[in-house]
Amino acid sequence: MDGFAVQAERTFGAGPDSPITLRIGREAWPVNTGRPMPPATDAVVIIENVNFQDDENFEIEQGVVPWQNVRRVGEDFVASEMILPGHHHITAYEMGALLAGGVLSVEVKEKPRVLLIPTGSELVAPEILVHGEPEPGKIVEYNTVILAGIVEAAGGIPVRHSIVQDQFEVVKQTILEGVRSDAHLIVINAGSSAGSEDFTAAAIRELGEVFVHGVAMMPGKPTILGMVEGKPVMGNPGFPVSAVLSFEVFGVPVLETMLGVSQDRRPSIVAHTARKVTSKLGREEFFRVKLGKVGERVVAAPLPRGAGSITTLTRADGIIRIPASSEGIEQAAAVSVELLRPAPQIERTVVIIGSHDLTLDVLADELIPYNVFLSSSHVGSLGGLMALKSRSAHLATSHLLDLETGVYNWSYIRKYIPDIPVKLFRGVTREQGFIVRKGNPKGITTFEDLLRDDVTFINRQAGAGTRVLLDYHLDRASLDPSGIKGYRMEEYTHTSVAVAVLSGVADAGMGVLSAARALGLDFIPVATEEYDLVIPEEYLADQKILTLLDVMRGASFKSRVMALGGYGVDRTGDELSEPAS
Repeated sequence: MDGFAVQAERTFGAGPDSPITLRIGREAWPVNTGRPMPPATDAVVIIENVNFQDDENFEIEQGVVPWQNVRRVGEDFVASEMILPGHHHITAYEMGALLAGGVLSVEVKEKPRVLLIPTGSELVAPEILVHGEPEPGKIVEYNTVILAGIVEAAGGIPVRHSIVQDQFEVVKQTILEGVRSDAHLIVINAGSSAGSEDFTAAAIRELGEVFVHGVAMMPGKPTILGMVEGKPVMGNPGFPVSAVLSFEVFGVPVLETMLGVSQDRRPSIVAHTARKVTSKLGREEFFRVKLGKVGERVVAAPLPRGAGSITTLTRADGIIRIPASSEGIEQAAAVSVELLRPAPQIERTVVIIGSHDLTLDVLADELIPYNVFLSSSHVGSLGGLMALKSRSAHLATSHLLDLETGVYNWSYIRKYIPDIPVKLFRGVTREQGFIVRKGNPKGITTFEDLLRDDVTFINRQAGAGTRVLLDYHLDRASLDPSGIKGYRMEEYTHTSVAVAVLSGVADAGMGVLSAARALGLDFIPVATEEYDLVIPEEYLADQKILTLLDVMRGASFKSRVMALGGYGVDRTGDELSEPAS
């Protein structure tokens, strides 16, 4: 401490009524923090406790004990004591401790070099996007970009190889060159399945040994594990989610072994599933979910399961491992979830289940500065009301039209959740209509056109408000839905309907203008509908919900929604009164 070094016994007895005077340079010597103590001194009177009499003397009213305000030699560590154990990750703290002990260098493990080899004649390098879209049938190669990030996080050095064509000898030669390079682990991405151009397993087998081809996990089943000339070689599935999960399960532990460390496993929490989940016996399934705390329970809402849906990883809050011995998980079952997002964020997440709309993405983005997050699951308007009934969501999004009265939502609320006190808030009004190809080549303008032999339709799932709206208009026109080709072909979102039309799977589908505009499709308006928020009264005191409503009422959210096209926001965020029965 800054002050004066003294012999502690010279200060004994000092008090407010009996101050002791000390002479500077004879009984007390000025010292600053970090300086060595003068000889024959063993304590420091801090400068704040000094009352100067003149330039040569000061008084103190409180004594000190030996070694008070002094750091003693050996207080931290002394020669022969261990500063750091082996197999320890050196951080900034550890570097300071090493230098404090006079250690200028230490032996470290070499970071494993991982050679990532993308294979596939259909692949093109990401750089092509600088010059425009890839040719039809070509796919941008990004799996090795993802894997490189995982390698770095695990303590390795990723080396991305150029794209290798689907030719057996070329794949085989590339693996051999990789094995004979300075890489410690070779990962071949794609070509691990059983297709006509899947050469990875055969190439590894010719060069060395295949230990495993096919593992009991989903996604990731085609994983290959082998050895060539003493180096581990891994055949990694080509679908993005499969590639990621396969490498995390099998590749990362290899790197940990090479480094002699064990990475921290993801924390886990107990959550309750929002709906029943089925799974195949014999394979451990890695199931991606959105999470949010509703009441006292954390709710896990399933995301799509496709192995090629990379956004299920970017959107996921956690992963449920469904054991190979299980056929699935019942609704509301308690399960362990590995967290992909910090637990405190789960506490600040609003769980929305119900009808899909593009404005939910805008709302999620607008909420982030307020430290509030959205978990939205698209199961249709009726599914949203059922989620409120099971206490699986904070609010439901709904646009259910009463076929008799023409009023939205209230009759369904009374019918399906009569015992839950709720408030209804206006989300947006939006234009619903036929999404058709550019130029409307089939000339689809009326509901009667949907029954033509040359028209294929793509529908929304049962319980979706859009499906109810379609059936309402078919009934008014006395049209039999069974005569519509594709009536039973279903999608769960407006954008999925638009994609089906764009890709030629269907000629038309019911959806919102914003979805058609986003994909450059034409739109034939049919009706303006009300898309609303159903919120149980018990959650209206929750600050997350209050923030959400405030943001919806704000100018920024409304202007971004209007830019999407086909929306009205005049009453957005307003509470709606229940009409008289």
